[in-house]
Amino acid sequence: MNREYHRWHSPRLNRDMEVLLYGHSGEPVILVPTSKGRFFQAEDFGLISAIADGIAAGRYVVVCVDSVDEESWYNKDVAPAVRVARHAQWEDYLLHEVVPLAKGRAAGGRLTLAGCSLGGFHTYNVGLRHPDVFQRLISMGGKFETEDFLDGHHDEQVYFHTAPQWLPNLHDPGRLSALRRVEMTLAVGEHDFCRPSNENLSKVLWQKDIGNDLSIWDGGTHDWPVWRQMIRQYLPA
Repeated sequence: MNREYHRWHSPRLNRDMEVLLYGHSGEPVILVPTSKGRFFQAEDFGLISAIADGIAAGRYVVVCVDSVDEESWYNKDVAPAVRVARHAQWEDYLLHEVVPLAKGRAAGGRLTLAGCSLGGFHTYNVGLRHPDVFQRLISMGGKFETEDFLDGHHDEQVYFHTAPQWLPNLHDPGRLSALRRVEMTLAVGEHDFCRPSNENLSKVLWQKDIGNDLSIWDGGTHDWPVWRQMIRQYLPA
């Protein structure tokens, strides 16, 4: 299986960012780490080995990205508005630096954004805001509210980075049509503490006639063994 390390200085984040790229051909997949996770996390915790056959067979080109969660959502040393602003810079980095890399190395096909836990939050936070970019979203054990990160702070930026808040008020026919074309998976364990958040987001999406697959995994918890099973099912060889 082809494996490549890439590092470059991101002008949007004003710091070096690192990625690992796996595969030689196939559909592009961008995989986001869990909270405060690094670009090598998916390899270390077995997500890449779980889908290695598909990667080696040329079905997927997978790009594992770095996060800046410690500088954004988890940075209690700065004001909440600054945390969200830093996250927005990371979103720009993902869209304008990582997406071109993934699409440029892939053989075409739909672009998937995926992640576990906070990576699932990032997947839907970014993916729902940019349905013109991503054709498939896969969250595994995600949680989609932002209140726990922001010490009670709320403003327009927070609103537009919290899908359960802005989606109910979305009425633009063009954006709704674009969202209805995106393939959406919300996978969560039966006993995962994030299950209510997934059920709520699925309900909000369906209220806008936006199709999604809410998949409750029997006996599943909020942990890597479950996520390895999930990613193997959603990115089969």
